[in-house]
Amino acid sequence: MFKKGDIIIYTAILAIILVSSIGVYYYRFDDKNDKKVAIIKQDNVVIEKVFIDDLNELKEIKLFGNDDVIIHAQNGRIRFYKSDCPDKVCVESGWISKKGEMAVCLPYRIIIKIEGTGDELNTGDEVDIITH
Repeated sequence: MFKKGDIIIYTAILAIILVSSIGVYYYRFDDKNDKKVAIIKQDNVVIEKVFIDDLNELKEIKLFGNDDVIIHAQNGRIRFYKSDCPDKVCVESGWISKKGEMAVCLPYRIIIKIEGTGDELNTGDEVDIITH
């Protein structure tokens, strides 16, 4: 059976796991006041910022004036709706809705990235990753 020392060790381990789980939950999911911003860039230049949590109806964003690329945004999500690029991978990627998600149209060099208003919105000046 269990000895007194075993019970103390198991209780301490259980307490550590419980406190860690609660901490991770609040760190990861406590962004209810943080609104999502979809940042649309071409060649690392911001074309438009869309506060997707504030949308009540479908917003259509036409790029290049002649409907080459159409982006749809609605409450909490955004996607490439139409693109006349050859492979249509951007259109097939579908809706994105979580902070950190990205959709990319390589032929037109367009990136849609979702960030939070509490984040420092990426200006393109900071380093994302370093490789050697």
